[in-house]
Amino acid sequence: MEQHPKEFLRHLFDRAVAAALPEKCVPANLPARPKGRTIVIGAGKASAAMAAAVEGHWDGPLEGLVITRYDFSLPCDRVDIVEASHPVPDQAGLDAAREMLHRLEGLTEDDLVICLISGGGSALLTLPADGIAFADKQAVNAMLLRCGATISEINTIRKHMSAIKGGRLARACAPAKLVSLIISDVPGDDPSVVASGPTVPDKSTFADVAKIVAKYDLDLPASVKRHFEAAEDESPGPDDPAFDGNEVKVIAAARQSLDAAAEAAKAAGTTPIVLGDDLEGEAREVGQDHARQALAQGEPCVILSGGETTVTISGAGKGGRNTEFLMGVLLGLNGAAHIHAIACDTDGIDGSEDNAGAYIGPDTLARSAAAGLDPEAFLANNDAYSFFQALDDLIITGPTYTNVNDFRAILVLPR
Repeated sequence: MEQHPKEFLRHLFDRAVAAALPEKCVPANLPARPKGRTIVIGAGKASAAMAAAVEGHWDGPLEGLVITRYDFSLPCDRVDIVEASHPVPDQAGLDAAREMLHRLEGLTEDDLVICLISGGGSALLTLPADGIAFADKQAVNAMLLRCGATISEINTIRKHMSAIKGGRLARACAPAKLVSLIISDVPGDDPSVVASGPTVPDKSTFADVAKIVAKYDLDLPASVKRHFEAAEDESPGPDDPAFDGNEVKVIAAARQSLDAAAEAAKAAGTTPIVLGDDLEGEAREVGQDHARQALAQGEPCVILSGGETTVTISGAGKGGRNTEFLMGVLLGLNGAAHIHAIACDTDGIDGSEDNAGAYIGPDTLARSAAAGLDPEAFLANNDAYSFFQALDDLIITGPTYTNVNDFRAILVLPR
């Protein structure tokens, strides 16, 4: 390996992102041209790039609307791109969701709807169920992001507050043929969890919602609590005719990105060890476990993993899952002289800040001590961003236009 360890780890991350770009995975999965109209809809951090890939490879008339995160749009000629807020929804997302439903009115069996779904779609495709105040929906979303719930649990709640998620968007597309192209950002790649599954059947129920609310002792706003207790608007399940004849394709996921990074590691003469593409758990604890595994290695290697950790927020700092994971690694390694690590979100945004993640090396603890920075204090305040910012070790990529969740790599050099 000729590169500096930090440059090498960044190279692995770049290869992982490149493997999941829409321009590579969308064209081969496009359906045949229909007799009637073709409507493109979608939501997520990759949706604008996915729409651009559809436009570039479609040989017929095309129209549509997709919703993406602020600053994640790309120019399209025939598909309208709307930007909205993530991770807490805003009025722009609400208005766009209503407009999307309006554009789906009057479709026939001769028409085709191509739905482009990627991570982030839950917050972007927002339309509260009848009786739920939008401000209350926003409050519950913010609550869920702080309580330490898994993405599956969060999206179960979101589906049951929504008039468009949890398979309900598929109902609006009927009787047109519906093809969903999905870039997965969830452990296990279950299409019903990605962006809260707006076009696929939902097996979760209001009973599941009640268990999650009790598990995290959520203090729900009145309108949401009434809706959950009434339990009248259950999500459409697998037997619902709205899903007849529809196609669902997961066209990119964490596994192929980890495989791409592993191949790049082999090409550089380094042995890759892939722990899995679906790791979950409290970010700092997963980081400490990764550190233990790195210290136990007897030979040089690079340890790779993907998935989505969680952060239970008790402090007032800034950061995200990946920087908090790295704080756990940093403290677990305790200055080991032969180990470097990187952790980044493949969408380019770790949490809600401007960084994809961060890097640590053997000298990170010493440099932080010299600068008067106490990593344990920063971690206690959920302020990993500020810690790595002070050390100039943040990794800032800007939007990547894809999203297959977290990428983690720990490089173990000869002792």
